[in-house]
Amino acid sequence: MSRMIPVPSNAIVPERDAGKLPILEARHLGIEFGGLKAVDDFNLTVGRTEIAGLIGPNGAGKTTVFNLLTKVYQPTHGTTLLDGKDTHSMTTAQLSRAGVARTFQNIRLFANMSVEDNVKVGLHNRIEYNMWDGILRLPKFWKSERQMREETMELLSIFDMQDLAEYKAGSLPYGAQRRLEIVRALATGPKLLLLDEPAAGMNPHETAELMENIRKIRDTFQIAIMLIEHDMSLVMNVCEGIAVLNYGRIIAKGTPEEIQSNPIVIEAYLGKSKEEDNA
Repeated sequence: MSRMIPVPSNAIVPERDAGKLPILEARHLGIEFGGLKAVDDFNLTVGRTEIAGLIGPNGAGKTTVFNLLTKVYQPTHGTTLLDGKDTHSMTTAQLSRAGVARTFQNIRLFANMSVEDNVKVGLHNRIEYNMWDGILRLPKFWKSERQMREETMELLSIFDMQDLAEYKAGSLPYGAQRRLEIVRALATGPKLLLLDEPAAGMNPHETAELMENIRKIRDTFQIAIMLIEHDMSLVMNVCEGIAVLNYGRIIAKGTPEEIQSNPIVIEAYLGKSKEEDNA
């Protein structure tokens, strides 16, 4: 794991990403719902190949942050830079083409489609044939289909799922569906992969495999990964920089070691002791 070092924006990034443009910069990002500040003054920098974590108690606003970063919600204030470019005017589809992919808390696969076809959906940005090529089954169609199948099988092999290509996605065990969703997100060719509770529903063995695969994905594709996760063992062992959210605001940022020993973070998760309240 690379050492984290400070950069001019008062952030920390992995040493290997020093001197490179951050892949993500959230600046004073926030959103209000009916006057309630769900996320307020959110500032975060993610290095180009960093594995970053966003943690916090239930209801802290973590998924809302992901929705802001992916334009599911438009921010009330603040902005986000992706690879140095302001995403303010982008739609969710445009942001996907620009290089952001995500998974969701609740699995969103096409349950009645095959595993292979679910991954091919993620490759839609790379289709090189037009409607008539497809209707008439011209050579360009078959060439593109062959390339997509090869790439699909290569992506599935990351999770040793190539033998499941013909199975219906909805027939897979829960953990395998989680892995498939990550593969489909990777198929879009992201620069930044956002994982919303990727270990949810996984047993300890599957979680350990996921940890290794997150590192493998980062190293293989040289992309940044940001994850929301409640499994602290996973977060502390795989994340390089961690931000802690509580009531929509960041209360701490640092390395896993710094976060684990931060009294403000401990209080947010465990609350004050009676002795402290009576002090």
